[in-house]
Amino acid sequence: MSKQDEGFDYHRYRTLLAEAVDESSRLAFIDLLIEERARERLKAHSTSERLAITAKTVASILGTSRN
Repeated sequence: MSKQDEGFDYHRYRTLLAEAVDESSRLAFIDLLIEERARERLKAHSTSERLAITAKTVASILGTSRN
């Protein structure tokens, strides 16, 4: 853990973990971590697709302007 992930709220997760004193609250904490990580991955994928579409559009514009 030398470098903290951007957007990863260590303080919040440490507090939630400390409050997870029974099995149901620990499972809820695990579900929260999974859900938030899935949301981050979806956002990253969406950003990647948007950048790819933008690059393709720019390439097609530059390609047709040379003719």
